Amino acid sequence: MDRKRGLGIDSIFQKISSKDLVGAELQENNLIYSVVGFIPACDGVDNAMLISNLGYLLSQKGLNTCVVDLKVFYPNLYQFLDVPAHKKGQGLIKVLKSDKVDFRDELQQTKYEKLFLLSASPQDLMEEYFDFEFGNLERVITTLKQMFDIVLIDIPNNPPLEFCLGAMKYCHIGFFTATERMEATINMVKLLDYAKSVGISTAKFTSVVMMNIQHIEFDYKVMKDMGFNIVSVLPLVKDAVVRAHEGRLYIKDNPLINKYFKKEIQKLADRLADQ
Repeated sequence: MDRKRGLGIDSIFQKISSKDLVGAELQENNLIYSVVGFIPACDGVDNAMLISNLGYLLSQKGLNTCVVDLKVFYPNLYQFLDVPAHKKGQGLIKVLKSDKVDFRDELQQTKYEKLFLLSASPQDLMEEYFDFEFGNLERVITTLKQMFDIVLIDIPNNPPLEFCLGAMKYCHIGFFTATERMEATINMVKLLDYAKSVGISTAKFTSVVMMNIQHIEFDYKVMKDMGFNIVSVLPLVKDAVVRAHEGRLYIKDNPLINKYFKKEIQKLADRLADQ
């Protein structure tokens, strides 16, 4: 860990034992909902692009922000945030395995101030993640909640996997991400029914972020009739995808940014920051 990265993470640890928060001159850490989950309802969404850009906006508001990639089989947020991939056995899996591990060695500081990443390694074996239980995930999320002002979690839609239902259980609030696919609503209902059957509160997962909108015919009414609330609508922007492939954030330093995309993601960032 280089000196600059170490200092950045150390400064966050200091706020655990002090009321003087990092960035306190910009904003007090009084968020009610500081652990926020995002789970895809169907194919065609792009959670990594949403969460990376949203994390950047929140960090620019003075919030120490941690992005957690729970897509343990296929992590990709490190590419969107342009940080090197962990080596096998490092990062998320290491803090899951032991409560003796120093989080400062496993978190990755991005090139953006106050924005950090906790991710699995793409080299980890899939079978290594089958033995973890809710308690392992709860400990990690609780620690991150104490360290950071806000934690954004990319949750895989894989109900049998502990990292799906476990993350839904320990999030304060959650968002489904969906696009104009006819199966989106039924998929959300089905997942929430299953979560409820195993005792997980589902009321916090009624908000929906619509993504990659192309304004094709879609029945939004059925989504609302089923009790879901659409809180943000992001259009499909090819340049955002191109920038993601280059490890650049679309929302940052882009003079030609789509004004609707900017308006909608900024609205979502304001919603999370102004609690």
